[in-house]
Amino acid sequence: MRLQLLMIGKTRRPEMCAVIDDYVNRVRHSCPLEVVEVRDADAALKKLDSDRRALAVLLDAGGRTIDSNALAKWLGELRDRGTPQVIFVCGNASGFPESLRERVKQKLSLSALTLSHELARVVLAEQLYRAFAILSGGPYPK
Repeated sequence: MRLQLLMIGKTRRPEMCAVIDDYVNRVRHSCPLEVVEVRDADAALKKLDSDRRALAVLLDAGGRTIDSNALAKWLGELRDRGTPQVIFVCGNASGFPESLRERVKQKLSLSALTLSHELARVVLAEQLYRAFAILSGGPYPK
């Protein structure tokens, strides 16, 4: 299974980029992970349409909220079922247009709190690292 973080817009703050890069590199020890930044939602839709076999997940405040163990279990089940790719779609400060909300049926909330789009990207990268640490049975930061 491959993972992709499809980010609408750029992560502009260098300190946020550094933290995302750190967690992405950690995840890559367990699972191939690609970060793709696109200009806007239309470019994100084109990217999603180019790989229909991938499972797309929209990071959305109104999405399903799960804890770290449940995320790990879900990713492990997808991996074990042979899911080729999971694409996590991360928005920008403007949120998502309706066309993208309609295209991506699966929605996941990272927190009941409102997070900036850049912080949400950091949280996602950290939670993916944590999920694979849980799946490997290794220690992870608590």
